[in-house]
Amino acid sequence: MSKRWLRERKNDFYYKKAKRMDYRSRASFKLMQIDDRFKVLPPGGAVADLGAAPGGWLQVAQERVGPKGKVVGVDLQHIEPLEGVATFRGDITRPETVERLKELLGGKADTIISDMSPNISGSYSLDHARSVELCTHALNFARQTLKPGGSLVMKIFEGDMMPEFLNEVRKSFSTLKLHSPKASRSSSSEIYIVARGFRPAAEDASSDLADPVDNP
Repeated sequence: MSKRWLRERKNDFYYKKAKRMDYRSRASFKLMQIDDRFKVLPPGGAVADLGAAPGGWLQVAQERVGPKGKVVGVDLQHIEPLEGVATFRGDITRPETVERLKELLGGKADTIISDMSPNISGSYSLDHARSVELCTHALNFARQTLKPGGSLVMKIFEGDMMPEFLNEVRKSFSTLKLHSPKASRSSSSEIYIVARGFRPAAEDASSDLADPVDNP
């Protein structure tokens, strides 16, 4: 990490706000803003967080679903324990990790959230392709575990492979929006896919395409 990056982070509004409010990551505010707009974290719901470290999204999910809800998280990195949340280390691309997540959920999920990001290589086309690959694993997991009508939120790096991937997502959801929360850095190429109305039968009905990019 460069000294400039560290300095900019310390001066970042959401970084300072996260520290002040005891959130583990500035990314917590991204999920808050997504949920405020799209209501993807229902009270009492079951949520699986893919790529959950350090736990900022887990904190928000737990707050939003409340004590009657269930939140589970997985990451390649260690996640510091969070009371009332089940976490473990695992690779979502491996079948045993998928099965372990299903066990911890103990049933179907209302929402799958994913802030997974590939290790940045410096090659934009490669990083984009890896981002799409991670999103594909999140989509496959959602197709196995979501309740009818459930939601999937996942980060993706924009690029030439995205339109084809979005068409694949539309096969399983009644609505799809692309959203950039205010907490996202302006220099970032990330955008969030917010897919709602899960259809287990994966019908070929068209999605709501009237406003594909939904910004504040």
